[in-house]
Amino acid sequence: MKKWMLNLLKISLVVIGFVILMLSIFWLPSVANTLAEQNPEYAYLKYPLLFGIYLTCIPFYIGVYNGFVILRLIEKDKAFTEYTNKSLTYIFYSSIAIILLYVIGMVYLIFNNALHPSLFLLGVGIIFMSFIIASAAGVIKALLIKVIEIKNEHDLTI
Repeated sequence: MKKWMLNLLKISLVVIGFVILMLSIFWLPSVANTLAEQNPEYAYLKYPLLFGIYLTCIPFYIGVYNGFVILRLIEKDKAFTEYTNKSLTYIFYSSIAIILLYVIGMVYLIFNNALHPSLFLLGVGIIFMSFIIASAAGVIKALLIKVIEIKNEHDLTI
């Protein structure tokens, strides 16, 4: 893979991670305060929702870090190793964790009669994107295992 393409992917991961971090630190608390003031009947949900969203940042950043690990391995021409397989496993489980956290949060909001249709659509969108990432990581991991087996077999025959 060309060096400029790897650098572009690294920059993309940094920008995405930085934007999510800034939104989580600065924008999200102010929006939560505004919504709690505008809708006092749902103000008691402010901190549980913030906690849930901040909790989903943990698997998100685990996935971003492992994306960096994979890009570094590609840069060093070690893409077809067990380290890449391990990073793909972490990305897969991080995506599954995000799905579970959002499903739990949506069920919590349903039981409190507080799930607005726009929040439902946003949650389903995040769940769907996480499912796509988990599926892609799983497929790539399965293909990588086959490639590693073929590579090891090839190394033994030469």
